[in-house]
Amino acid sequence: MSDNEYNLIAYHRSKGTDPFKHAELLANNVRELIKSGVDANHITIIGFSRGAFITSLTSHYLEETPVNTVLLAGCGRIVSKKYFDIKMNGDFLSVYETTDGASTCKKLQARSINLKSFEEISISTGKEHGAFYRPIPEWVIPVKDWIKGKSS
Repeated sequence: MSDNEYNLIAYHRSKGTDPFKHAELLANNVRELIKSGVDANHITIIGFSRGAFITSLTSHYLEETPVNTVLLAGCGRIVSKKYFDIKMNGDFLSVYETTDGASTCKKLQARSINLKSFEEISISTGKEHGAFYRPIPEWVIPVKDWIKGKSS
């Protein structure tokens, strides 16, 4: 996901990481970036699958300072009744594979009253969840374009 037009900060989380605690850590890191002068519009958080769950929690925790959020195959359990209180904030891009169980984020969008914008892209590679295991043009190009568009 790196690119010459933006700075990438990537975290590796350990197996068994508590998603709620990790999301709080990420939200605090974002707040520190903003406090140091980075415009919230120039910050994008992104996650895939379980990482997308953590990313959605991070967006939820950043209600007071919404940033750009990208979820890749992220609307499986986050749209379940168990997590009905989690809402997205700021600008939100969802990308999902049409053959995957983690599909549209329209339910999450509908309950997220503080969204500035919502875009959703479906890709059809036939690889189900595996479509996001490797950086393929079908999702990488539109995600990078979206990130660059938000920070310009």
